Amino acid sequence: MSDVLERILARKREEVAARRAATPIATVDARIARATAPRGFARALATKVARGEAAVIAEIKKASPSQGVIRADFDPVAIARSYERGGAACLSVLTDRDFFQGDETHLEAARAACALPVLRKDFTIDAYQLHEARAIGADCILLIAAALDDRTLADLARRAREIGLDVLVEVHDAIELERALAHDVPLVGINNRNLRTFEVSLETTLALRACVPADRVLVTESGVRTRADVATLRAAGVHAFLVGETFMRAADPGAALRDLFV
Repeated sequence: MSDVLERILARKREEVAARRAATPIATVDARIARATAPRGFARALATKVARGEAAVIAEIKKASPSQGVIRADFDPVAIARSYERGGAACLSVLTDRDFFQGDETHLEAARAACALPVLRKDFTIDAYQLHEARAIGADCILLIAAALDDRTLADLARRAREIGLDVLVEVHDAIELERALAHDVPLVGINNRNLRTFEVSLETTLALRACVPADRVLVTESGVRTRADVATLRAAGVHAFLVGETFMRAADPGAALRDLFV
Protein backbone atom coordinates (compact mmCIF):
# COMPACT_ATOMS: atom_id res chain seq x y z
CA MET A 1 0.00 0.00 0.00
CA SER A 2 1.39 3.42 -0.94
CA ASP A 3 2.23 6.02 1.69
CA VAL A 4 -0.34 8.34 0.07
CA LEU A 5 -3.12 5.78 0.36
CA GLU A 6 -2.11 4.99 3.93
CA ARG A 7 -2.33 8.68 4.87
CA ILE A 8 -5.71 9.00 3.17
CA LEU A 9 -7.10 5.96 4.99
CA ALA A 10 -5.78 7.12 8.37
CA ARG A 11 -7.51 10.45 7.88
CA LYS A 12 -10.67 8.73 6.62
CA ARG A 13 -10.93 6.67 9.79
CA GLU A 14 -10.81 9.86 11.83
CA GLU A 15 -13.34 11.53 9.57
CA VAL A 16 -15.84 8.67 9.71
CA ALA A 17 -15.63 8.50 13.50
CA ALA A 18 -16.31 12.23 13.76
CA ARG A 19 -19.20 12.10 11.29
CA ARG A 20 -20.82 9.17 13.08
CA ALA A 21 -20.56 11.01 16.39
CA ALA A 22 -22.10 14.15 14.89
CA THR A 23 -24.87 12.39 12.93
CA PRO A 24 -26.18 9.05 14.24
CA ILE A 25 -26.90 6.41 11.61
CA ALA A 26 -30.61 6.58 12.47
CA THR A 27 -30.63 10.17 11.27
CA VAL A 28 -28.86 9.16 8.06
CA ASP A 29 -31.38 6.37 7.49
CA ALA A 30 -34.23 8.83 7.88
CA ARG A 31 -32.77 10.69 4.88
CA ILE A 32 -32.59 7.43 2.93
CA ALA A 33 -36.32 6.95 3.47
CA ARG A 34 -36.89 10.23 1.63
CA ALA A 35 -34.34 9.61 -1.13
CA THR A 36 -35.29 8.86 -4.72
CA ALA A 37 -34.89 5.33 -6.06
CA PRO A 38 -31.45 4.27 -7.35
CA ARG A 39 -31.02 4.81 -11.09
CA GLY A 40 -29.24 1.55 -11.92
CA PHE A 41 -25.55 2.28 -12.32
CA ALA A 42 -24.43 -1.22 -13.36
CA ARG A 43 -27.44 -1.53 -15.66
CA ALA A 44 -26.58 1.73 -17.44
CA LEU A 45 -23.06 0.49 -18.20
CA ALA A 46 -24.20 -2.97 -19.28
CA THR A 47 -26.84 -1.50 -21.58
CA LYS A 48 -24.28 0.64 -23.40
CA VAL A 49 -21.87 -2.26 -23.75
CA ALA A 50 -24.63 -4.56 -25.04
CA ARG A 51 -25.38 -2.00 -27.77
CA GLY A 52 -21.74 -2.06 -28.85
CA GLU A 53 -21.06 1.43 -27.49
CA ALA A 54 -18.37 2.70 -25.15
CA ALA A 55 -19.81 3.01 -21.63
CA VAL A 56 -18.19 6.07 -20.08
CA ILE A 57 -18.19 6.92 -16.39
CA ALA A 58 -17.35 10.62 -16.56
CA GLU A 59 -15.70 11.96 -13.43
CA ILE A 60 -16.32 15.22 -11.64
CA LYS A 61 -13.37 16.23 -9.46
CA LYS A 62 -11.75 19.51 -8.57
CA ALA A 63 -8.33 18.37 -7.40
CA SER A 64 -6.11 15.38 -6.62
CA PRO A 65 -3.15 14.76 -4.29
CA SER A 66 -0.74 14.35 -7.20
CA GLN A 67 -1.98 17.16 -9.45
CA GLY A 68 -3.36 19.76 -7.04
CA VAL A 69 -6.26 21.82 -8.39
CA ILE A 70 -7.29 20.41 -11.76
CA ARG A 71 -10.25 22.65 -12.50
CA ALA A 72 -10.44 26.08 -10.90
CA ASP A 73 -13.83 27.00 -12.46
CA PHE A 74 -15.49 24.05 -10.76
CA ASP A 75 -19.27 23.86 -11.25
CA PRO A 76 -20.69 20.35 -10.68
CA VAL A 77 -24.07 21.27 -12.16
CA ALA A 78 -22.63 22.61 -15.43
CA ILE A 79 -20.18 19.70 -15.68
CA ALA A 80 -22.90 17.07 -15.11
CA ARG A 81 -25.11 18.59 -17.79
CA SER A 82 -22.18 18.80 -20.19
CA TYR A 83 -21.35 15.13 -19.62
CA GLU A 84 -24.95 14.11 -20.19
CA ARG A 85 -25.00 15.99 -23.51
CA GLY A 86 -21.70 14.37 -24.41
CA GLY A 87 -23.10 10.85 -24.07
CA ALA A 88 -21.81 9.67 -20.68
CA ALA A 89 -23.39 6.50 -19.30
CA CYS A 90 -22.80 7.47 -15.66
CA LEU A 91 -21.07 10.01 -13.46
CA SER A 92 -18.39 9.63 -10.80
CA VAL A 93 -18.21 12.40 -8.21
CA LEU A 94 -15.36 12.84 -5.73
CA THR A 95 -16.62 13.52 -2.22
CA ASP A 96 -13.34 13.30 -0.26
CA ARG A 97 -12.59 16.75 1.16
CA ASP A 98 -9.08 16.63 2.55
CA PHE A 99 -7.24 15.19 -0.44
CA PHE A 100 -9.51 15.90 -3.43
CA GLN A 101 -11.38 19.05 -2.35
CA GLY A 102 -14.63 17.16 -2.86
CA ASP A 103 -17.89 17.38 -0.96
CA GLU A 104 -21.21 15.57 -0.66
CA THR A 105 -22.96 18.63 -2.04
CA HIS A 106 -21.07 18.18 -5.33
CA LEU A 107 -22.71 14.77 -5.78
CA GLU A 108 -26.15 15.99 -4.76
CA ALA A 109 -25.97 18.94 -7.17
CA ALA A 110 -24.62 16.90 -10.07
CA ARG A 111 -27.23 14.15 -9.72
CA ALA A 112 -30.08 16.64 -9.45
CA ALA A 113 -28.90 18.34 -12.64
CA CYS A 114 -29.17 15.27 -14.89
CA ALA A 115 -30.72 11.82 -15.28
CA LEU A 116 -27.47 9.83 -15.08
CA PRO A 117 -26.64 7.31 -12.33
CA VAL A 118 -23.85 8.49 -10.02
CA LEU A 119 -20.92 6.80 -8.29
CA ARG A 120 -19.77 8.20 -4.96
CA LYS A 121 -15.98 8.25 -5.44
CA ASP A 122 -14.45 8.13 -1.99
CA PHE A 123 -12.44 5.86 0.27
CA THR A 124 -15.14 3.62 1.71
CA ILE A 125 -13.94 1.70 4.76
CA ASP A 126 -17.01 1.58 7.00
CA ALA A 127 -20.68 0.64 6.59
CA TYR A 128 -21.66 4.08 7.88
CA GLN A 129 -20.35 5.53 4.61
CA LEU A 130 -22.69 3.26 2.63
CA HIS A 131 -25.70 4.76 4.37
CA GLU A 132 -24.30 8.26 3.81
CA ALA A 133 -23.86 7.50 0.12
CA ARG A 134 -27.43 6.29 -0.27
CA ALA A 135 -28.74 9.27 1.69
CA ILE A 136 -27.07 11.82 -0.61
CA GLY A 137 -28.40 10.07 -3.72
CA ALA A 138 -25.49 7.90 -4.83
CA ASP A 139 -26.40 4.93 -7.02
CA CYS A 140 -23.06 3.13 -6.67
CA ILE A 141 -20.08 3.12 -4.34
CA LEU A 142 -16.41 2.36 -4.85
CA LEU A 143 -14.60 -0.30 -2.85
CA ILE A 144 -10.81 -0.26 -3.25
CA ALA A 145 -9.36 -3.74 -2.77
CA ALA A 146 -5.99 -2.35 -1.65
CA ALA A 147 -7.71 -0.53 1.22
CA LEU A 148 -9.78 -3.45 2.56
CA ASP A 149 -9.19 -6.95 3.85
CA ASP A 150 -11.28 -9.77 2.37
CA ARG A 151 -13.79 -9.90 5.21
CA THR A 152 -14.44 -6.14 5.14
CA LEU A 153 -14.67 -6.12 1.35
CA ALA A 154 -17.26 -8.91 1.40
CA ASP A 155 -19.26 -7.29 4.21
CA LEU A 156 -19.34 -3.85 2.60
CA ALA A 157 -20.29 -5.27 -0.81
CA ARG A 158 -23.15 -7.26 0.73
CA ARG A 159 -24.45 -4.40 2.85
CA ALA A 160 -24.27 -1.99 -0.09
CA ARG A 161 -26.50 -4.27 -2.16
CA GLU A 162 -28.94 -4.59 0.74
CA ILE A 163 -29.58 -0.84 0.74
CA GLY A 164 -29.83 -0.56 -3.04
CA LEU A 165 -26.31 0.47 -4.05
CA ASP A 166 -24.32 -1.03 -6.90
CA VAL A 167 -20.66 -1.71 -6.18
CA LEU A 168 -17.55 -1.06 -8.25
CA VAL A 169 -14.54 -2.93 -6.84
CA GLU A 170 -11.24 -1.37 -7.86
CA VAL A 171 -8.08 -3.46 -8.29
CA HIS A 172 -4.50 -2.74 -9.33
CA ASP A 173 -2.96 -6.18 -9.93
CA ALA A 174 -3.70 -9.88 -10.42
CA ILE A 175 -3.85 -10.66 -6.71
CA GLU A 176 -6.41 -7.95 -6.04
CA LEU A 177 -8.40 -9.03 -9.11
CA GLU A 178 -8.61 -12.58 -7.80
CA ARG A 179 -9.89 -11.23 -4.48
CA ALA A 180 -12.50 -9.06 -6.21
CA LEU A 181 -13.81 -11.90 -8.35
CA ALA A 182 -14.50 -13.93 -5.23
CA HIS A 183 -17.40 -11.58 -4.46
CA ASP A 184 -20.77 -11.18 -6.12
CA VAL A 185 -20.18 -7.78 -7.73
CA PRO A 186 -20.90 -7.12 -11.43
CA LEU A 187 -18.44 -4.23 -11.84
CA VAL A 188 -14.67 -4.62 -11.64
CA GLY A 189 -12.47 -1.58 -12.14
CA ILE A 190 -8.82 -1.97 -13.11
CA ASN A 191 -6.88 1.14 -12.12
CA ASN A 192 -3.94 1.73 -14.44
CA ARG A 193 -2.20 3.95 -11.87
CA ASN A 194 0.52 2.25 -9.85
CA LEU A 195 -0.22 2.99 -6.18
CA ARG A 196 3.45 3.11 -5.29
CA THR A 197 4.97 5.08 -8.17
CA PHE A 198 1.77 6.81 -9.42
CA GLU A 199 2.89 6.01 -12.98
CA VAL A 200 0.05 5.16 -15.36
CA SER A 201 0.07 2.40 -17.97
CA LEU A 202 -2.82 0.94 -19.95
CA GLU A 203 -0.87 -2.32 -19.98
CA THR A 204 -2.27 -2.99 -16.52
CA THR A 205 -5.76 -3.39 -17.96
CA LEU A 206 -4.57 -5.19 -21.08
CA ALA A 207 -2.60 -7.71 -19.04
CA LEU A 208 -5.51 -8.51 -16.72
CA ARG A 209 -8.32 -8.40 -19.28
CA ALA A 210 -8.32 -12.16 -19.99
CA CYS A 211 -8.76 -12.93 -16.27
CA VAL A 212 -12.10 -11.11 -16.03
CA PRO A 213 -15.10 -13.41 -16.68
CA ALA A 214 -17.64 -12.46 -19.33
CA ASP A 215 -20.37 -12.01 -16.70
CA ARG A 216 -18.54 -9.03 -15.16
CA VAL A 217 -18.28 -5.54 -16.62
CA LEU A 218 -14.62 -4.52 -16.70
CA VAL A 219 -14.07 -0.79 -16.20
CA THR A 220 -10.65 0.58 -17.09
CA GLU A 221 -9.63 3.52 -14.91
CA SER A 222 -6.98 6.23 -15.41
CA GLY A 223 -4.72 6.98 -18.35
CA VAL A 224 -7.23 7.09 -21.22
CA ARG A 225 -6.26 10.26 -23.07
CA THR A 226 -6.45 9.70 -26.83
CA ARG A 227 -8.67 8.04 -29.43
CA ALA A 228 -5.79 5.62 -30.00
CA ASP A 229 -5.99 4.60 -26.33
CA VAL A 230 -9.72 3.96 -26.70
CA ALA A 231 -9.22 1.98 -29.92
CA THR A 232 -6.52 -0.19 -28.31
CA LEU A 233 -8.66 -1.01 -25.31
CA ARG A 234 -11.82 -1.67 -27.28
CA ALA A 235 -9.92 -3.96 -29.65
CA ALA A 236 -8.93 -5.94 -26.54
CA GLY A 237 -12.57 -6.22 -25.47
CA VAL A 238 -12.64 -3.40 -22.92
CA HIS A 239 -15.74 -1.24 -23.40
CA ALA A 240 -16.29 0.57 -20.08
CA PHE A 241 -14.13 3.52 -19.09
CA LEU A 242 -13.77 5.81 -16.09
CA VAL A 243 -12.19 9.07 -17.23
CA GLY A 244 -11.64 12.18 -15.17
CA GLU A 245 -8.60 14.36 -15.53
CA THR A 246 -8.66 14.38 -19.34
CA PHE A 247 -12.17 15.84 -19.28
CA MET A 248 -11.67 18.09 -16.26
CA ARG A 249 -8.91 19.98 -18.04
CA ALA A 250 -11.11 20.64 -21.11
CA ALA A 251 -13.11 23.85 -21.51
CA ASP A 252 -16.21 21.76 -22.30
CA PRO A 253 -15.94 18.35 -20.58
CA GLY A 254 -18.86 16.85 -22.49
CA ALA A 255 -17.44 17.91 -25.84
CA ALA A 256 -14.11 16.37 -24.84
CA LEU A 257 -15.93 13.13 -24.00
CA ARG A 258 -17.70 13.10 -27.34
CA ASP A 259 -14.45 13.79 -29.23
CA LEU A 260 -12.68 10.94 -27.45
CA PHE A 261 -15.33 8.26 -27.77
CA VAL A 262 -17.64 9.07 -30.69
